[in-house]
Amino acid sequence: MNASYDVVIVGGAVIGSAVAYYLTANPDFNGSVLLVERDPTYAKASTALSSSGIRTQFSNPVNVKVSQYGYQVIRDFGEMMEVEGDRPDLNFHPGGYLFLAATESQARTLTENHAVQIACGADVELLSRDKLAEYFPHLRVDDIALASYGHSGEGWFNNTGMMYGFRAKARAQGATFVKDDVIGIGREGDRVTTVTLASGTQVNAGHVVNASGPRAALTARMAGLDIPVEPRKRTTFVFDCARTPEGTASINGGRLPLMIDPSGLYCRPEGKFFLTGCPPVDDTVVDWDDFEPRYSEFEEIIWPTLAERSQSFEAVKVINQWAGQYAYNTLDHNMVVGRHPQVANFVFANGFTGHGLQQGPAAGRGVSELIIHGGFRTLDLSEVGYERIVENRPFLEKAVI
Repeated sequence: MNASYDVVIVGGAVIGSAVAYYLTANPDFNGSVLLVERDPTYAKASTALSSSGIRTQFSNPVNVKVSQYGYQVIRDFGEMMEVEGDRPDLNFHPGGYLFLAATESQARTLTENHAVQIACGADVELLSRDKLAEYFPHLRVDDIALASYGHSGEGWFNNTGMMYGFRAKARAQGATFVKDDVIGIGREGDRVTTVTLASGTQVNAGHVVNASGPRAALTARMAGLDIPVEPRKRTTFVFDCARTPEGTASINGGRLPLMIDPSGLYCRPEGKFFLTGCPPVDDTVVDWDDFEPRYSEFEEIIWPTLAERSQSFEAVKVINQWAGQYAYNTLDHNMVVGRHPQVANFVFANGFTGHGLQQGPAAGRGVSELIIHGGFRTLDLSEVGYERIVENRPFLEKAVI
């Protein structure tokens, strides 16, 4: 293996693979790229265990624009990632997101967020209680003050398909992928210089990109740096119901959306079944290897809430469950994309807090621009740069599921 690379990427799931793709796709870049992934089965990767949605309903403009670009990539993915005639299909389901607000405070937040989204050109509608009942008659809405629905540019798609598409195209464009574990990062003053692998190889590095997901802090600490990202566990359930409400919506061809209840619970169709999850009651940091589902959440939180929301969900049966991890940014729940101000060749792409799949394309493109051009050329991501971490200056995102 070549022991010297212009860019070494630590972490090979969707973020790392997107960085590798955008670097090697740019005609202004003629360097070498090494991507190091500790588990290329991706069995425990946040990418593989996510519910793989994309939405424009965020509270700040940069996140809206990031997802708008993500949707463009999903739409054009087959053409962009074609390798030897193989065009990957992400099987996009245009279901939209449906946010429900029960309190005055929640309704005010939806209204404020909606103004941001509309200013960015998002196709989002605020719904009165009567309009909500008309669109989705299976829902009980007596307690709802306001709702917000994305008519287009939102839905869900093949999570591993996106990751493998980026990976395959990056390899075809010259990136090198290795199965190994980064155990050390050498630093001389204000530059990182080497990456040491568990196999014993020491790699000289022009740039190091931290794309380590929930393990981001571990990677940063190897370089004597830090980032407020920690693993937070989320359990996902798939269930069947005796009387499906699918096909009852009066819009979108009868398709149901991804609904976010005022409690924070979400639910969406998954083939002939439904996929659901909720914020944990005790949302604390977990071990990096803790993937044990919180089985009680369905019986104690999810099912009672869904049964109250729709008669169709009164008789249900769990058929599968798994736990994944958010790379949770404890400062402000927002991604961190940018250079370290004192160690300029160490680049962060971390802290996506459950939004990594939809934000991966824009983050990968942004990191590549920093490395190639020294700054952002397309979408300005400076608001989510690392400087705010040093200054303890949160850039809050209110719409976190």
